[in-house]
Amino acid sequence: HFCQRTGLSTSGKKRNIDYNDGDPPDVHKKLPSSAGEDRAMLLGFAMMGFSVLMFFLLGITILKPFMLSTQREESNCTITHTRVMDDWLGRAFTRGVDSRSQGKYPCLQVFVNLAHSGQKALLRYNEEAVQINSKCFYTPKCHRDRNDLLNSALDIKEFFDHKNGTPFSCFYSPDSQSEDVILIRKYDQVVVFHCLFWPSLTLLGGALIVGMVRLTQHLSLLCEKYSSAVR
Repeated sequence: HFCQRTGLSTSGKKRNIDYNDGDPPDVHKKLPSSAGEDRAMLLGFAMMGFSVLMFFLLGITILKPFMLSTQREESNCTITHTRVMDDWLGRAFTRGVDSRSQGKYPCLQVFVNLAHSGQKALLRYNEEAVQINSKCFYTPKCHRDRNDLLNSALDIKEFFDHKNGTPFSCFYSPDSQSEDVILIRKYDQVVVFHCLFWPSLTLLGGALIVGMVRLTQHLSLLCEKYSSAVR
């Protein structure tokens, strides 16, 4: 009996020694990391954070105005006639950061014929020009000398006068009762594509960097456990 108890106690001690040599069941080893891996993880998280910030800023400045803007289709326009109105229009201009002043500017009107309908329409520069003053082709953004404003309007008028009879691309609103025509679109599908593509690519790149570093650390831990088991 003594020998059996001694054998049992000896085997129990052996089992305890083997147990202590192994990994405790409730303790998880921390994934090994190096300085390079830490920097890569930081880069990945920084890229993901930057992409979220890009989504937020571009969503406010470009995507939201695009979703709220009138959907337009492309057509061809030909100039019928242009004119600068005798009565100058007034507008509040920005001077500096906090200063605003009242001023007047010449109103240039450009009339075109739409190729798809043959109707006469008033051409505006872009969607912003329609919102500020739908009667004029464009509205100056800053207050300048009266002669400079007039010369600028006359230069644009001369440009369109030379295109008289020559068709060019323009954009109209098929849902609008009146012919609402603009020369260029400020927000189009190409701009929206770039606003979504580049932040998404940055987010995906950051996630891949973090995922690859974590995978490398996990494989390194598995190799370490396998080497310990073989020894």
